[in-house]
Amino acid sequence: MFKSRKALLFTFLLAALMLVAACTAPAAPAPAAEEGAAAEAPAEEAAPAEGEVIEIEYWQYNFGARVDAMNELIKQFEAENPGIKVIHNSDIPYDNFRDKIAASVPAGVGPDVATLFYGWQTAWIDAGYIVPLPEDAFPPEMVASDFSPMVQASFFDGKLYTLPTAVRTLALFYNKDLMEAAGLDPESPPTTLQELEEQAVQCTVRNGDGYDVFGFVVNPAGQAHHWFREVLLRQFGQQPYSDDYRQVLWNASQGGYDAWNEFLKFETELETGRRDLITEPDDFLAGKVCFHIDGSFRLGTIAKNAPDLNFGVTELPEYNGIKSTFGSYWTHGITTKAAADPARMEASIKFLQFITTPEAGRLWVDMVGELPAQLEAASDPALLADPKLGAFVAGLPYAHSTFFVDESKDRQAIIDAYDGVVLNGADPAEELDFAVQTVQEMLDEFWAGRE
Repeated sequence: MFKSRKALLFTFLLAALMLVAACTAPAAPAPAAEEGAAAEAPAEEAAPAEGEVIEIEYWQYNFGARVDAMNELIKQFEAENPGIKVIHNSDIPYDNFRDKIAASVPAGVGPDVATLFYGWQTAWIDAGYIVPLPEDAFPPEMVASDFSPMVQASFFDGKLYTLPTAVRTLALFYNKDLMEAAGLDPESPPTTLQELEEQAVQCTVRNGDGYDVFGFVVNPAGQAHHWFREVLLRQFGQQPYSDDYRQVLWNASQGGYDAWNEFLKFETELETGRRDLITEPDDFLAGKVCFHIDGSFRLGTIAKNAPDLNFGVTELPEYNGIKSTFGSYWTHGITTKAAADPARMEASIKFLQFITTPEAGRLWVDMVGELPAQLEAASDPALLADPKLGAFVAGLPYAHSTFFVDESKDRQAIIDAYDGVVLNGADPAEELDFAVQTVQEMLDEFWAGRE
């Protein structure tokens, strides 16, 4: 039975982080052969000969900063483990990544260790792509004591399936040069929704039907769907889901509809930007966007691709005195391919242990901009004081993570409802109701086999 997990208090600098997505719902077990393979080596498989090099594959989608960071970790790992060679496949575009996994893993080819968004984990478990991590190598008490409470979402049905190197929150990026050009104080970015509305309007520069400067663009295909679900709804007084994550509550009160209207307002009323005209995040990096919601991972991209961008980062604007942000992470799992071979399984375990150490977390924050998943690394006072990372660290105590049956379908429901209003002129309330119905049907189907 599903139980929502609440995060433990941060005893380190970061204070307390409430975990709303940590779930322990009974899941359909992986095929017996796969679970058995993860637990013990098949008798017919021989151990590698002394001096033999074991080759494993690690897959992640193509994201420059993460690719560079993982290449460095692989280099360090191979230096310490000369008997293991890691092939890094990072050429797969994000949009094709899940299809590539679905085609390779069931066929017994492809990755031994793969990265995945935490919101995909239940789907990957049900599909049999990943196996539980061995408790002797990844003790649950170690995860509870050494990692951010957010990481408890990696447990499912009492078993740990994945472990991350880093976690992240959302914050508001702002272009200081564009603010100054609009007559705004670049050292006083918006702290409330009203200030965001006012400053976004002031920053906007129209050019006929287009824009020379986007004040603020709501793009539900990016990070904005999280902003609606875990930030705006809460700020307008509506809990997004029931405590057991069986009911979608986006439209359960007038506050839900008000949050939805606020979400639409920037395009339909304030006209501070259009989602169909923006390329995100490229336009922010190019200096065409004044305000932009994004994750801490974007810092690495900016440092690499737009090092001269004059920007700042602040916490997401509050409303009704309520602060909220979305907390999430990309995580790593061991596949059934690795579990089928004892030598690859052992090598995969060693690699996963290596890339989830505090040292790996420190490297990740330096190269990618995401926050270390390990409390030891995340407790560094310099992180909170950092002019860019500080806003993300400050959001950890009030961050919320969503339990996803299928993150991509949940996101698509919001995208379709948004586009139905702004592109087709549909009734906002009806579009929200239909999005709720779509996600509710998905939840109903998920829970139906888990009674």
